[in-house]
Amino acid sequence: MTGVSINGLGSGLDITSIINSLMQVEALPQQQLQQTQANDQSMISALQAVNGKASSLATLADKMAFPGALNLFTASSSSTAVTATAGTTATAGTFSVQINQTAQTQVDVTAPMSGWPTDSTGAPSALTLVDSTGKQTQITPASTSLDDVVSAVNAAGGPATAMKVAAGTDASGNPLYRLQLTAAQSGATGAFKVYQGSSSAVTAGTATDLMSQSGAAVVTAAQDASATLYAGTAAQQTITSSSNTFKNLFPGVDVTATSAAAGTTATITVASDNAGITKQASDLVSSINDLLGNIADNTKVTTTINATSGSSAAGGLFTGDSAVRGVADAITDALYMPTSNGHSPSEFGISIQQDGSFVFDSTKLQAALTADPAGTQSALQEIASRVSTAAKNASDPVTGSITSLISGQQADVADLANQISDWGTRLADRKATLTALYNAMDTSMGTLKSQQSWLTSQIAGLPTYSSSSSKG
Repeated sequence: MTGVSINGLGSGLDITSIINSLMQVEALPQQQLQQTQANDQSMISALQAVNGKASSLATLADKMAFPGALNLFTASSSSTAVTATAGTTATAGTFSVQINQTAQTQVDVTAPMSGWPTDSTGAPSALTLVDSTGKQTQITPASTSLDDVVSAVNAAGGPATAMKVAAGTDASGNPLYRLQLTAAQSGATGAFKVYQGSSSAVTAGTATDLMSQSGAAVVTAAQDASATLYAGTAAQQTITSSSNTFKNLFPGVDVTATSAAAGTTATITVASDNAGITKQASDLVSSINDLLGNIADNTKVTTTINATSGSSAAGGLFTGDSAVRGVADAITDALYMPTSNGHSPSEFGISIQQDGSFVFDSTKLQAALTADPAGTQSALQEIASRVSTAAKNASDPVTGSITSLISGQQADVADLANQISDWGTRLADRKATLTALYNAMDTSMGTLKSQQSWLTSQIAGLPTYSSSSSKG
């Protein structure tokens, strides 16, 4: 029963309270380790927040520094039936385009039928689709059910897909249906023919063209979209597209026509997207301020006035940490220092304030973009590249300075956890020892009390003698 206390039955002492008080003193080293561990964990959380902001900044700066990333353009059209978009390879300018016709996807419907016909053997007749290149796709339905025909056509992966459409009833009241076949792709390349018969029958010319039957129809013919540049001049040029979007009609410029655009002439204007470039620069400055502000908040020293009018100062988590301060300095320099050709970032609207944060003047940047688009874009990309390097040096998953700090702190926390666990074992052993000691003492005191009571009773039972009786 070692380690179990019955709380002073023999001595009358509150052994549990005594042991608990002694254990509070014994546990002080463990509590100090726990406080150190908590402080380290707070430091890890703060460093992880900085690392996350630095990583986001690196991604943003990388995107801005990528070749051509600031070659942003807008494209507008004089016609609501024609739209345009411009990519990074576009060039500012104006051109006209005449939309002759829009693209169409071929749609065929067969004559009404109650079921799919059979061949000479009584089996469901084969169905063959032929695409615009002459490639044949033979399909054999599982039965004469038009549902099975539809399933077989759609599973074949040929030039068209199928669906069953109600087409009234025959003279006897039996339901009739058509097969609607829709080209798998738009434009002239999606054109197809559909035959009742095998592939060999199509080749031999003995298969039945389903569109030649009474009641069948080509609802929409396959057709490319067509547009003309420089109409009416010696340079007139016709461009076709299988869709209603003319890709790279001019370098980096896509033009899309709606179904109502046929016969429309639209003027397309491509201009530098200064607003888009300005937003990227603004986002970069905001991300840097967010990172620097976080570091500053965790570095500042706080002064507290106590009840006796004295003061005490407490540093932040990063106060005195040269590695974190080095990150802030490197990113500040990356944004603030002049470019390689001697231009100050302030010329492009980026200025530093007394507290180390930055302000961004969008009006000033847009003026610089208007005056010298190429030079301003080049300067912004150089600055973004420097910022990217500084941010990556801090946040790289393997070699980043903040990443290394986090790894070091995590190793310390793990070591402290082992020490705290060891202390838990020591304290448990110490408590068991104290409990056994005080239980033994309590037992001894109980025994002494029993002996005292016995001796007291024995003494009380002894005869008493008086002086008068001794003289007789």
